Amino acid sequence: MFSILTVLGGLIAGAIAAISGFGIGSLLTPLLSYQFGTKLAVAAVSIPHFAGTIVRFWLLRKHIDRKILLSFGLTSAAGGLFGALLQSRFESPVLSVILAALLVFAGGMGLLGLSRKIEFRGAGAWVAGALSGLFGGLVGNQGGIRSGAMLGLNVRREAFVATATAIALIVDAARMPVYLISEASDLNAALPLIGLATAGVLVGTFGGARILRRIPDKIFQRIVASLILALGIWMFFHS
Repeated sequence: MFSILTVLGGLIAGAIAAISGFGIGSLLTPLLSYQFGTKLAVAAVSIPHFAGTIVRFWLLRKHIDRKILLSFGLTSAAGGLFGALLQSRFESPVLSVILAALLVFAGGMGLLGLSRKIEFRGAGAWVAGALSGLFGGLVGNQGGIRSGAMLGLNVRREAFVATATAIALIVDAARMPVYLISEASDLNAALPLIGLATAGVLVGTFGGARILRRIPDKIFQRIVASLILALGIWMFFHS
């Protein structure tokens, strides 16, 4: 039964990530933590997360906004890695509550259409990227807050997901070896479920990419904002 849930979870997570630019870690980590505990689950999920991100990057590579990637993206990745390094020292439920509040705020702003009026430009994009990455890295959930900040960049749907994916790929490439080395002795037991989760994520990614092309730009931001809001509410009660 848990194997079936893992495949379904991967399928849904891959589809959501292909539509919003985040969701694989947010959905699969809590699921696998029931089986392995949070620490090993984070390491295990990094594999399907990386696989799904690579495929999503390949499918949407032509739509990457290089300007955003080289400003918001680089500071977001740097902030995320720095926050991840500080996580063990500053780990606290209060940080999760703060991130949840930020997600609820970003999601609410997006649903109300107010995020379009707060456009990050120039230095604002650099600062927004660094802060969103830092908070996400500290709590271990970077995708949601990164997409929340990107709502203020006002980009088209394919560019939004493609650029968020490129940023995630940079972070994954840096953190994945650390997870694999630190949890190498325990990951063998998780390999069957990792394989199932990865298969589900890959199928979901292809399906989600097809759905993304059919979503009108007018409602795309509202869909992403709804997902961010839902993640924030879930994190708030989970914390």
